[in-house]
Amino acid sequence: MSFRRRITIVSAAAVAIAVMLASLLTYVLTSNQLHSQVDTQLRNHARETGRLVRFLHSNGPGVSGANRDTPLGLLSQRSHSSSGKRGPGPFADAGNLFGRLPPNPGEVRGYQQVIDSSGTILLRSAPQITLPVDGATRRLAAQGGRPFFSDARVSGKHLRVLAESFGGGRAVQLALPLSEVDSLLSRLRVILVLLDVGGIALAALLGRLVAGAAVQPLKRLTETTEHVAATQDLSRRIEPGGEDEIGRLASSFNAMLDALERSVSALDASVHAQRQLVADASHELRTPVTSLRTNIEILQQQGPAMEPDGHRRLLADVVEQIEELTLLINDLIDLARGEEPRVDTEALRLDLLVGEVVERARRHAPATPMLLELDPTIVTAVPARLERAVSNLIDNAVKYSPPGEPVEIRLRGQELAVRDHGRGISSADLPHIFDRFYRGAEARGRPGSGLGLAIVRQVASQQGGSISAEPAPGGGTLMRLLLPGAETAEEASAGGDTVVAGYPALPGQDAA
Repeated sequence: MSFRRRITIVSAAAVAIAVMLASLLTYVLTSNQLHSQVDTQLRNHARETGRLVRFLHSNGPGVSGANRDTPLGLLSQRSHSSSGKRGPGPFADAGNLFGRLPPNPGEVRGYQQVIDSSGTILLRSAPQITLPVDGATRRLAAQGGRPFFSDARVSGKHLRVLAESFGGGRAVQLALPLSEVDSLLSRLRVILVLLDVGGIALAALLGRLVAGAAVQPLKRLTETTEHVAATQDLSRRIEPGGEDEIGRLASSFNAMLDALERSVSALDASVHAQRQLVADASHELRTPVTSLRTNIEILQQQGPAMEPDGHRRLLADVVEQIEELTLLINDLIDLARGEEPRVDTEALRLDLLVGEVVERARRHAPATPMLLELDPTIVTAVPARLERAVSNLIDNAVKYSPPGEPVEIRLRGQELAVRDHGRGISSADLPHIFDRFYRGAEARGRPGSGLGLAIVRQVASQQGGSISAEPAPGGGTLMRLLLPGAETAEEASAGGDTVVAGYPALPGQDAA
């Protein structure tokens, strides 16, 4: 069953229940009101009965000898004739009260009946109508008490009966027909049933229309998901329809598609980068491996017959090629591992790390002066990765600096600047020097794999920073490594105790 149909059924059922409850309440209230009017008319008759009781007590004669089948209206004539007198007898007023007294406004003529405590009918207003006498009515005649109402069916007539104590071991029953009330309630039932059926049908129609409008955003959401699943097109979006639950669902779905699109784009870029890395590595490895294999084959075939000098030069070439190949493989491994998320970060003294790298560079290039300007700085990073990046920057500057020309290294705030005094980088090569395996025209005749600066950029990116290169004033190249999050020693000391791993502690701190 579709969601729209369920909404239609639920809304129609809710309206149906409400309409049926309203109809039932209307019917019950109307029935009670109509029966209350009949009860009021019977009470009005009961007041006339009180007059009869007072009349009988004041005149004394009983009614025990009356014919129970004689209408009360005729009783006055029999009483008159039996007395031999002109004028009304003692039961004439009784007959007038029950049979001939005109009804009050809004009343209808009913039926009356007098019984004794044994249930014997003493008088009645209509010989063809005998009101039923039960135990409660007999007890009322014998003992007296509060009047009560009951319903009865006599000769096919539905009557409302009021029983009231008559005094002297008697009770009077007053009855009014409910034919008009029953007819009116019957018509009301038909009207209410028709209203219920029409209301439910209208509720079902309106519920279908409302359900259609309510599920329209869900329909668009379903169409979008099916489109994405079928075509893998993550650019499809849903227009939010408002601030309600469905609108928030559409916004959440769009946000999910955005995140998924970014993830897929990042995955595609990563796969492309991996493929490019493999292709570039294959190309870069092919030349040294081929040269190394050729030299080894020569040594294998002609080694014993070669001159000692030639043999030594060939072995030196083999060793040099192995070193270059080892460097290239290490750079590839380092570059590949750099793509993995790292969690082994720690706080370290960047100025001391730079100083250690400079000392190593001086040992390898004693002819190149190193000018240092290092402010005490703390940064949180992976020590080995950051050291490799700093080492690559300084080695690159030493490589392109002429003998005797200094390399200037300055660490200030969040920036590490390294400047050489070489020929500089051409404008054509400058945008590409941080790409993998890229080697400019100036670098092609020098040893190296073309991965050093790519590793620097990767480390900077992992730190949330950046690396840039620009022509230096007066010649050479100036490279700037920006490391957000780095702070001076004074700032670190003001912010609280900082544990610096692997390097001497700051003034006032214990060494880690």
